[in-house]
Amino acid sequence: MNTSNNTVLITGGSAGIGFEIAQQLGAAGNQVIITGRNAERLKAAAAQLKNTTAIVSDVSSPGDVSQLVAQLEEKFPGLNMVINNAGYSASPYRLAPGVDTFEKASAEIQTNYLSVLRLNELLLPLLSKQAHAAIVNVSSIVAFAPSINIPGYSISKAALHAYSRVLRITLNDTPVRVFELMPPLVNTEFSKEIGGEKGIPASQVAAELIEGLKNDVYEIHVGDTAGMYQLYLSSPENALQAINAGR
Repeated sequence: MNTSNNTVLITGGSAGIGFEIAQQLGAAGNQVIITGRNAERLKAAAAQLKNTTAIVSDVSSPGDVSQLVAQLEEKFPGLNMVINNAGYSASPYRLAPGVDTFEKASAEIQTNYLSVLRLNELLLPLLSKQAHAAIVNVSSIVAFAPSINIPGYSISKAALHAYSRVLRITLNDTPVRVFELMPPLVNTEFSKEIGGEKGIPASQVAAELIEGLKNDVYEIHVGDTAGMYQLYLSSPENALQAINAGR
């Protein structure tokens, strides 16, 4: 996949991984559109980025998504890359009575999986018109081995992983290629509750994404995810124990 001269939508692009991806792709000569719920945060982010337009939009709102798609079709008809980065932050809790697990998991599944499915479905007609196009779904290391401390997040990312694989095969005979970005723990303000300061920098995730796109690596295992994947292949049980060691 060419990583310059694209028109790229990045959901959740005002901070963290999304911001770093926008920064690196914008600097490489791509036209970037970032979205998010907070207008002030988006405006501040766009002011620091090259070749970037900010659009206030909540991926979990059907109305917002419909308006976003209409704007993209009108103002950015050459859109050929969608990076589904917006997500519900990993909140620590256990699957135990009295924790409201149903409500928590519902919000995580809605934002981290169902919202991605909806946006992709609505943008596929536009993407399919391009000579070359890509969808990038940002999942996680826990898609391979779920964490006992972030069960809803783990489950939502496992669903996104399965969806990405199915969508890749489904679109095999179209111009649209499906990539999956699978980072480990990343040091962002959204990961503070789960020890994010121990994670890798978001800039590394962005750099490895771009390298994976260049080389048509459809499942991009960032940092420790590569080792976890190999462990998962040899023993899913050992991978599960490793991700939950000391918890």
